[in-house]
Amino acid sequence: MAVSRSLADLEAVAEEIRAAGGSAEARACDLADGAAVGATVEAVAEAHGRLDVLVNNAGITRDGLILRMSDEDFDAVINVNLRSVFVACRAAARPMMRGKFGRILNIGSVSGITGNPGQANYSSAKAGLIGLTKTIAKELGAKGITANLIAPGFIDTDMTAVLPASLKEQVVPQIPLRRFGTPEEIAAAASFVTSDEAGYLTAQVLPVDGGLSS
Repeated sequence: MAVSRSLADLEAVAEEIRAAGGSAEARACDLADGAAVGATVEAVAEAHGRLDVLVNNAGITRDGLILRMSDEDFDAVINVNLRSVFVACRAAARPMMRGKFGRILNIGSVSGITGNPGQANYSSAKAGLIGLTKTIAKELGAKGITANLIAPGFIDTDMTAVLPASLKEQVVPQIPLRRFGTPEEIAAAASFVTSDEAGYLTAQVLPVDGGLSS
């Protein structure tokens, strides 16, 4: 199941942030369009004169057993979940290098660590993100840029809301904390990884999964 956000949805979130005293603006682009992704990142950096943090969080699923998975479903997930991240990181690297500072955070999945039946495309993309993140960290570290990956487990989101109750009942006992995580817990981890305090943290994979992948 793909979860997409319209520009109107993003504007509503930005307005909530502004109402709370923060500063925010919304932009939308098609993550399957590499040129659009790169142009959006470059436009944001140009508008603000610098780019300090990039979080690659969007993703889609096209689940199915490998014997039934089409080339189109495999490619669609790789393009959005892996290729678009590469394009965004490449675009962000230029202004970050100019500023001699940057925090790149890629959101992976425990599926990229352990694999998951029915998700050959998704697991491949998320595993690829691990290699991409570590490579970026080694290439850009000398410029003051860090790159890390958070690998969430089962989190209460729109994607997991549609999972059958029977599947949830099977999964929860396998999680040491015996529950799904919350978006706020992922956000807290992301906030630290992209903070000034995490300046010596790079090329790392941080599972936030209640102990599922341990």
